[in-house]
Amino acid sequence: MFKFVVIYYRVDDEESLEEFYANTHRALLEQLPGLRRLEVSRVTSQPFGRSRFHLMIEAYFDSEAALREGLLSRPGLEMMDALRPWSENKLIAWFYADSFAEAKGDVQSQ
Repeated sequence: MFKFVVIYYRVDDEESLEEFYANTHRALLEQLPGLRRLEVSRVTSQPFGRSRFHLMIEAYFDSEAALREGLLSRPGLEMMDALRPWSENKLIAWFYADSFAEAKGDVQSQ
């Protein structure tokens, strides 16, 4: 699987962040062709205290080509345009990732 990940940093106005996520980001994300699964995580803390992150969104697609096709759709272009100011203001981190699962026996200690 291939995924598009967006991590929102904590901001003073969390209500505006939540409103943007729910009414713009998620609404457009759910319209992307090829979207297989959507995972949302509310970051509660990190080891030794409060995290600088607030929210993590992981959108899964069958392949990198399927993700790129989804992002080139009308809702994909609108979503990227809506997220761009958040990125430019360093309020989000966003990236693409090849995602795979490993069984416990597959992980080897070094």
